[in-house]
Amino acid sequence: MIQSRMCIRYGTGAWQWLAVGVVKVPESMILKSQSGAVRTLVLNRPAALNSFNGEMHSLLRAELESAAADAGVRCVLLTGAGRAFCAGQDLADPLVCPDTSQPKDLGVAIERYYAPLVRRLRSMPVPVVVAVNGVAAGAGANLAFCGDLVLAARSASFIQAFGKIGLVPDSGGTWLLPRLVGRARALGLALLGDKLPADEAERMGLIWRSVDDAELLPLAQALAERLAGMPTKALVATRRAMDEAQHLDLTHALTAEAKLQRELGFAHDYQEGVAAFGARRAPVFTDR
Repeated sequence: MIQSRMCIRYGTGAWQWLAVGVVKVPESMILKSQSGAVRTLVLNRPAALNSFNGEMHSLLRAELESAAADAGVRCVLLTGAGRAFCAGQDLADPLVCPDTSQPKDLGVAIERYYAPLVRRLRSMPVPVVVAVNGVAAGAGANLAFCGDLVLAARSASFIQAFGKIGLVPDSGGTWLLPRLVGRARALGLALLGDKLPADEAERMGLIWRSVDDAELLPLAQALAERLAGMPTKALVATRRAMDEAQHLDLTHALTAEAKLQRELGFAHDYQEGVAAFGARRAPVFTDR
């Protein structure tokens, strides 16, 4: 198809019209949008169930860094395109694809991609909401669990698929699972690799809530907007305090709480919160 004029239009699913013909503009593996103070990131390899390759890793990391650096972002919402959230690692990726003539060092993939991604998600300066829209397997499941609040469609499921291919849980799985559900259940999930429905994941405490499929994104967006209007600095400090307290005895946890309350007590949001409470008005939080 030859066009008589040359023009270029970009956007999701857009076509690029050139004088020589029509070319489909490849969509990014990570889609980004902004609504108010909520930055939404969508894993976008639906034909591969949003499994990770090196390019998608790099793009997601870059978008998370961008959100972390943007003062206009007060919450991040992460979800997947199509019928899966994320099927974990793409085993066809040359970085990990088995080669009998030269076995791959899988530690390279962990150190280069997964470990930095997990650290970035767990240390975001804003809350992270994860909306699991379909299967979350292997690294995809454990990355979902890195979110602060995880919602899942009732048709979604979680699978610790590592043992099925002779590996151990990665992407923080060995750290996250026992802390979320205890050693016995963590081992059961990891050793057996059974599919865990979203409703059961909620009952076990792996996720915040399971919801009707049609309500997943509206509820996730509403939750993200609610968090974006709350005192971001205090929310992030709460996450950090709870994570660090796992390694502390009660005395040291109390000391850590006092240190954080001292810091937050001098911040704007505490002053604003108390003033708004006294005036019976909605607070306007700005700290980040």
